[in-house]
Amino acid sequence: MSINLAQRFARAFAPVEAAVAAGRIPGAVFGLIEPGAGRMTRAVGQAQIVPVARPMTVETWFDLASLTKVLFTTPRILALAEAGVIDLDAPLTTLLPDLRQYDATAWERQVTFRQCLGHQTPFPAVEPIYTYGRDADLLRAFVLQREWRRGPPAYSDINFILLGLALERHEGRGIRQMDAGPGFAFAADPAQAAATEDCTWRHRVLCGEVHDDNCAALGGAGHAGLFGTAAAILDRAELLLTGATPAVQLMRTPLSVTRTHGWERAHPGWSGGDLCGAGTIGHTGFTGTGLWLDFDRGRAWTLLTNRIHPTRHFDSGIVALRRAVGDLVND
Repeated sequence: MSINLAQRFARAFAPVEAAVAAGRIPGAVFGLIEPGAGRMTRAVGQAQIVPVARPMTVETWFDLASLTKVLFTTPRILALAEAGVIDLDAPLTTLLPDLRQYDATAWERQVTFRQCLGHQTPFPAVEPIYTYGRDADLLRAFVLQREWRRGPPAYSDINFILLGLALERHEGRGIRQMDAGPGFAFAADPAQAAATEDCTWRHRVLCGEVHDDNCAALGGAGHAGLFGTAAAILDRAELLLTGATPAVQLMRTPLSVTRTHGWERAHPGWSGGDLCGAGTIGHTGFTGTGLWLDFDRGRAWTLLTNRIHPTRHFDSGIVALRRAVGDLVND
């Protein structure tokens, strides 16, 4: 028996309500869109619980964390490729000629734009760049000149930090001076934003300012820092679902078993659940955010939470929650 949008939404929202009621996450906003059928959005819980409590609303702004990679950096890199400014299979040195400039044979100088988009490089998965200082310009030089430890391909923020540096070099300005896109920004009014962590090195509860440590220290970066609402994300999702552009096609084109250009693709055990179409792409953010697009069924959904508020050191159950929501959306 087929079900309508409202029924599908209600089923998928149920585990979100349960997670909030159980105290696993403070609050959440869930949105579902089927172009031609409509969209629904609903909020539950609290946008902030310490030091003051504020309710979550559908208008709450979220620190989107790694959704920045797919909503900001990826489309800009693909636009440069479409305009002929870069070749995706050319090395980053096309725009960053000073990358490892003191060693002409360095492997970092051979890394391509496409490899970074698909996380097919040897860069380490995690690197606490912010612990090397708070001078943003010096940290950018550090990223470019460091002899990075080489390992097997892994999902790495370094890939998109470098892509962000390439964008900055091309435009001659910092990422935070660029247009974030309709409905998005690089900061938010704290009174309208979901709080994230009580930061141990910034000594305050973060709200309306970027949570990601490296992005904060760099003063803006290509891997994190974007803020937006559920409505803005669903607007972008509708454009992607209905736009048969070369960039969208590349976002859907596999580069590996788990990755496309920028996005993660459907595979066993992934965040979108096991019942989505094979052509589904998605991405998550460390702060508790996520967006998934099922092109086969013409459907997209977003789950935005503040699961790291007031600390990341707590099992929020976000991995299982995302998969449960995805399966109920597509069942």
